[in-house]
Amino acid sequence: MEEQQPKTGKFALNYGLLLGLISVVFGVMLYTQKMHYETNAAVVVISIVILAAIIFVAVNAFKKANGGYLTISEALKVGVGVALVGAIITLLYQFVLTNFIEPDFMDKAMELAKPKAMAQNPNMTEEQWEQGVEMQKGFAWIQYPVILIMNTVLGLILGLITGLILKKSKAEY
Repeated sequence: MEEQQPKTGKFALNYGLLLGLISVVFGVMLYTQKMHYETNAAVVVISIVILAAIIFVAVNAFKKANGGYLTISEALKVGVGVALVGAIITLLYQFVLTNFIEPDFMDKAMELAKPKAMAQNPNMTEEQWEQGVEMQKGFAWIQYPVILIMNTVLGLILGLITGLILKKSKAEY
């Protein structure tokens, strides 16, 4: 009787849900501190560290469930799956935040960005600024597929790195 091999999808879903939950909690924390308008380096680094830690834990759990063996392709599947599920949950939270919890999110974000943009481009008129804001509002939906793709690529890279670290092949005999 052959041993039942664990499914990468189960691990990707479970740990992706965990990643999504942690990301939403982090997002709510930023919201309560009024830091959700800024995209500073510290927030990005913390988000990537959370993603890397969850992917590492997920791939390691898969390896343990697989009798201590792991191939790079399995690590890639788990890593991308975790990142994808986590990104979907995070984007759902972002959608709810910007459309229901705080419908004027885009206006406030643009107002906060205005002084910096005007300082960088002193020749910009108020009319040009308003045109740019309206154009950005029209293309705000593009952030969702871009974030999804970026998170998936990060999951691929982190899954590959984790797979290379934890890889252990079964004996050929």
